[in-house]
Parts: sequence; C-alpha cells; structure tokens
Amino acid sequence: MPDTDSKFDMMVRAGYFSRALLYIVLGLIALGTIGQISEGTDGIFATVSQLPGGTALLWILVVGLACYALFRLASPVFDIEHNGSDWKGWAQRIGHAGSAVGHLALAWTAYKFATNTESGGESSASQAAGGVLSLELGGVIVGLLGVVFFLAAFAQASKAITASFMARISPAAPDQTRWMGRAGYATRAVVFGVTAWSLIETGFMAEGAGNVKTLGEAVGALAGTGWLYTVFAIGLLMFGLFSLVLARYAIVPDFDADGRVPKFRKG
Repeated sequence: MPDTDSKFDMMVRAGYFSRALLYIVLGLIALGTIGQISEGTDGIFATVSQLPGGTALLWILVVGLACYALFRLASPVFDIEHNGSDWKGWAQRIGHAGSAVGHLALAWTAYKFATNTESGGESSASQAAGGVLSLELGGVIVGLLGVVFFLAAFAQASKAITASFMARISPAAPDQTRWMGRAGYATRAVVFGVTAWSLIETGFMAEGAGNVKTLGEAVGALAGTGWLYTVFAIGLLMFGLFSLVLARYAIVPDFDADGRVPKFRKG
C-alpha cells in the first residue's frame, strides 16, 4: 500500500473508531445507565471526561471525528465512493457534506472539553447558529443546511432499507454486521431528521438559535416516547458497534497513481 493510501486508510479508520465511541456512549446515556440525556451533546463529552483516561479519550474523539468529517467532505468534492452525478448520487454526496459539518461541530465540542474551555449556558451549536443568523442571509443559510441534513437523513434511511453498505465491507466481517448496520442507520436517519427540522425551523421560521438540535439534543427531543425511546437507544448502541466493525473491516477508498484523488477499491 503506497504511503498516501496508508495515511488515508488510518485517517478513515480512526474516524470510524471515534464515531463508534461517540455512539456507544450516547446509547448508554440514552438508556439511562450513565449521565443524563437532558444535557444533550455536552452531556456526551462531559460523561467521557469523567471516565478513567477521559482526557485522552476526548483527544481521540477530537482527532478521529475531524478525520471522519474530512473523509465525508471528500465525497461531494471527489466522489470517492462513486455515488455518481445524477440526482440520487448528488443527494448522497450532499448528504455526506451535511454529515461532515455535523461531525466537525462534534469535534469542536470535544476539543473544548479536552482543553477545559467549555462554557455553560448556550450550546456551541446555538452559538454558531446565532452567529450565522446575524448575517444578512443567515436565515437562508441555516435553513438550507437543514435541507442538506434532510438529504443526509434520506441517505441513512436508504442504507437501512437496502443494506447497500455491505458492498463496502470486507466479507470477513462478523455475520451480525448487516442487521447491526440496518438498525444503526435507521436510528441515525431519525437523528438527522430531527436535526434537519430544527435547522429549517430556525432558518426559515425564525424560531431562534436556541432551537437548533445537534446529536445529543436530537436524541433528548425523542425522550418520553416510552418503549420506542428504548428501542431508539438500543439502535444508537448498534450503530456504535457497527462503527467498530467498520474501523476494522471497512473497504477504504484507494488513492490513484498520482496520489491525489482517492478511488474506491471494489475488491
């Protein structure tokens, strides 16, 4: 494997591992075994910081989530997973861009906890949304970001239904990978949908920056639905475990001969 491929491979796998850690902790919080889901996204990182070696885990999340975001950002730019340029392909690629934005925001929040610079009160997402809303076309920008997240939610739901993700996982992966992925992607589609609607309300319906919901807040918004919420929390855990499988068995795109544009490895 060329050096460029090796570094890209390590970056992507570090991202999947960090995503696994994030969703496993979130699932446990949602189930009520540790922490409080009412704390939202900040509660995830606050819980991690209290674990043995919590600061080191936070830095792993910072680096890994940033790497994963860059990987997802490469999808609309280079089409590294060969989604194509028809309407369905662009919907998937734009959805990946939304995922990139979301994971960059998570990486930034993890960084603030790792460096003990987190501030109480308004969440990072609300602060960022407030900054964008202060611009001349800020409402339109936030609303359009909500549309992007809806496309991401659609892509997650499509993967849950078709299990198309299996084409990009090594045959050596555990037999349970397919159903874990389906459960995880279905759950994630709901999370992305809640986030998307909060952004559309904020941007197009002037609901205020405090209405924006990121990962933890989106999960918290679903609390109180009884047994459905328990199923949802288990789905978050399944996505975390599925991400662990991807960290080991995902087929990572290769770079081409000139070492610049990555190509998907089909074999």
